[in-house]
Amino acid sequence: MQVNIVVVGPFEANCYLIKNQKDDSGIIIDPGGDERAIINKMDRIKLMPRAILLTHGHGDHIAAVRPLMEKYHLPLYVGEGDEPLLASPSANISALFGFEITCPKPDYILSDDESVEIAGIKFKILATPGHTSGGICFLTDKFLFCGDTLFKGSIGRTDLPGGDFQTLINSIDSKILSLPDDIICYPGHGPETTVGFERKSNPFLTGQLFV
Repeated sequence: MQVNIVVVGPFEANCYLIKNQKDDSGIIIDPGGDERAIINKMDRIKLMPRAILLTHGHGDHIAAVRPLMEKYHLPLYVGEGDEPLLASPSANISALFGFEITCPKPDYILSDDESVEIAGIKFKILATPGHTSGGICFLTDKFLFCGDTLFKGSIGRTDLPGGDFQTLINSIDSKILSLPDDIICYPGHGPETTVGFERKSNPFLTGQLFV
């Protein structure tokens, strides 16, 4: 499995292109804008997408969903509870920043502890509400695609609609910090990290930062 990153949109969201190197099929995670850059990257690495997966429904993670779905005829997956965000610029907060972003209804709604296999790649779904009510992470092998739940040295915002600080901390503690230290975490923004690094040094998780 090969992980490729395209940084997209005005908020520099990480769009992940996951490639099954056995047959060049793959998955798009969080196409938050700049669909031409995403398409060009897929062409360069010879990836044929089979689905779009969303860690959550905020506008900066869904802006390129519609054109990619239409071009490649892809199904869309989202976590249970975030499907209303996709059709509403106010709910997905794009309207707050002067945009009107929507995308089609999801084809599949994912629940906690569910397992899915797409393009020959198996994912376990971890429900991690707190940044949004239906936020999820995708766990496969030694990789965790954690959206805006967890960042290197920080956590997702909880001051937006659907956010709750203690819920997010509980999600991270129960779903992410329970994983082995060597799991590589690919967040929705910024550089990758590991569970072990965040366990030891993230001030939101170690008690070094009081909020």
